[in-house]
This record gives sequence, C-alpha cells and structure tokens, in this order.
Amino acid sequence: MSPEIIGLIGIIIFMVLIFLRVPIAYAMLLTGFAGFSVIVTPKAALNVLATDIFSTFSTYSLSVIPMFVWMGFIAYYSGVGKNLYTFAYRMVGHKRGGLAIATQVACAVFGAICGSNTATAATMGAISLPEMKKYGYNDSLSTASVAAGGALGVLIPPSVIFIVYGIQTTQSIGRLFLSGILPGILLMFLYIAAIYFTVRIHPEYAPASEISYTWKEKLAGLSNGLLEVLFTFFVSLGGLFAGWFTPTEAGSVGTASILLITVLRRQLKWDGIKKSLADTTKTTSMIMLLVAGAIVFGRFIAVSRLPFLMATWASTLALPSVFILIIVLLIYLVLGCIIDALAMILLTIPIFYPVVVDVLGYDPVWFGVVIVLVVAMGVITPPVGMNVFIIKGVAKDIPVETIFKGVLPFLLALFICITLLIIFPEIATFLPSLLMK
Repeated sequence: MSPEIIGLIGIIIFMVLIFLRVPIAYAMLLTGFAGFSVIVTPKAALNVLATDIFSTFSTYSLSVIPMFVWMGFIAYYSGVGKNLYTFAYRMVGHKRGGLAIATQVACAVFGAICGSNTATAATMGAISLPEMKKYGYNDSLSTASVAAGGALGVLIPPSVIFIVYGIQTTQSIGRLFLSGILPGILLMFLYIAAIYFTVRIHPEYAPASEISYTWKEKLAGLSNGLLEVLFTFFVSLGGLFAGWFTPTEAGSVGTASILLITVLRRQLKWDGIKKSLADTTKTTSMIMLLVAGAIVFGRFIAVSRLPFLMATWASTLALPSVFILIIVLLIYLVLGCIIDALAMILLTIPIFYPVVVDVLGYDPVWFGVVIVLVVAMGVITPPVGMNVFIIKGVAKDIPVETIFKGVLPFLLALFICITLLIIFPEIATFLPSLLMK
C-alpha cells in the first residue's frame, strides 16, 4: 500500500475518532503514531515521540503561551471585563441595539488582553446577557452578538492562535500580532453594522433605552478599567513591536503589569489569583497536549507525501490562484464546523501551508489572518460552534437553536471581512511592513 493511501486512511480514521468523541489531542497522537509506524517503522515512531516532542517542549518559544493565557485569566477574575462593558455601555448603550454594540466594543478591547475566543465569549456573556435580557432584547440577537464578538479575542492581539501559527510556521509572532489589529477593528465595525441593520429591520429586537449619560460620566469609565487595558497593551505589545522584548518577555511584562494593577486596586483577591493560576495550568496543558498530538500527526502527514501531492495538484490546476485559495478556505470552514479551532490549525497547517504560501505565493502572515477569520466563522457555525455552546452554558434557558438562528448576520460580516482581505491584502500586511522592517 502506498504512503499516500495510508495517509488518506489515517485522516479518515482520525475523523472517525473525532465523531466517537475521542479527545482531539489523543486522536492525533494515536493516528499519527500508528500511521508513522506503518509507513516507516514502530521504532521510528517511538523516536518521534521521544525526541521531537521533547525538543519542541524544551524550546523557549513555547513559553510564550502560558504568559498570555495567564494575562487573560487575570483580566477575567479581576473584573476588568465588567469595567470595559460598563464603559462601552455608557458610550453607546442608549442607542437602539446599543447594548449589543457595546458588547462588540468590550469584546474587542478585552481581546486585547485576553487572546482567547472562548474566554472572551464566556466573560462578556456573563456580563452582557443579563443586561440585554433586562432591557427586553431578543434572545437570538443578544446571544449571537456575544458568541460572534468572542471571536474578536483571537484576531486582536495577543492571540493564542497567532502564537501557535507563528511557532508552527516559523513566522514572527510580532508581525502576526500587528497583522491582526486592522482586520480586528474592521471586523468589529462590520459586526456593529450587522447589528445596526438587524435592528433596523426588526426594531422590536432591541428597544431603545431612555437612559443617557453625560460626557463626564462616559469618560469616568476611562479610569475604571480601560486605562489598565491600554497600559498593559502598550507596555507588552508596544515593547514587542519596538523590539525591546521577545514574545515571551512581552507576555511576562504584560502579565506582571495587569497583575500589579489589579492587586493594588484591590480588584483581584487571593482567591482570584488561585483560580487564574489553576485555569492557566489547565488551558496551557490542553494546548501543549494538542501541540504534541500535532507534532506526531504532522510527521505522519509529511511521510505520507500528502502535502507534496496537494501542492502538485494545486500547481497543475488551470485555475487562478484565488480560486484555489477559496477551495482551501472552504475546506477550513467545513472543518471549523466540526473541529476545535486550535486543533484545526495544528492539524491543517502541514497540509495547506505549503500549497498556499509556496505554490500559490501568498504572504504567510496574511494567510495567518485569513485562517483566523475562517476559524472565527467556525466557532459560531453548527454543528460544533464552540462559542455558541459556551453562550448556551451561560444562558442555560435559551435553546441552542435560538443562538444559531441569530448568527447569520455575523457570518455575513465575517464573509465580507474575508472578501475585503482577499481583495485588499494590505489591510493585514500594512502595519507589519510599516513597523517591523
């Protein structure tokens, strides 16, 4: 049996294991180890487990993950997310649909210190959904707006997915962070436009609030949460972009900054510190296990020669490169509906990255941004829709079908954002080329 056939069988077995609810990291490890053993030798497969995983986990670059993850959990347990929502609500909450719009602004700013779509969705869901329910917002609009807004957490830096993508493709994490800023702002405004047109068509979805705030009251929110976020953002990421810090040092400085600020302001208690450390340990362990599985599975895919075959196939297609890119993105979208975002990145990069970058000639940093946007579509698309189920966990009385019903305008916004990035790649590449020569 040829290596290519074994590779295809391995992918099918992997998908079967996923549908049998085997954890994705274990499914990648088992399939990769078995496939590598068949194509090469069991001894070589054991060598991959022993040497490749150890060498990867002992590298300095992976230490960036727990730092940015802890930064996000400190923000979560200190109540920074609530302060951000209060500030955004005072700015635009009096408008029709203003609470949903405030949620998008708060998600974007919280994403600047969190880096996780799930943490952003969970935090903003717990804060904003009770408020929207109190003011008579439609359940479908309110829940879908939070689920979609959570995706801003993986696009606006720092982003765990950008970190993993950068490590896997040896791209500069600083450049990837910069590349997500303008697309993240663009997507936030597209989300706001989606909310605006939805409430114009269905005004009963979002009653206008009679409460309005003076500019003094609005600006008071700057000293109650937003300044901490801006300070943390500029200290850690500003130092990274300026070349003062490595990514790990930037994460450490940012984490130390927000920890010090929240402790001194008595926003973070000892119980919150313990919970943030416990959740950081769990999340980091999950990511590391996924990376280990991806290493073994990636080795198996490499020796099966499937990436080489796909690159050859793509180069022989009598189609413009943009059509081949669209096919790849459609595959990502389908996979994003059934596989966790981070696992999908780790699984598919060895297959599609050589095709898109080496054969089609697209910029690798730009491709990273486009992948994150497609992932953002996956986390709100059935049947998996990770963010949707997180919001369902927060709003237990709302059927999951109601949440999925409301995501259509936000999926349209994501589609428009991806289309604009394909037509105008400078949206993603302008800041990295300007600030990091």
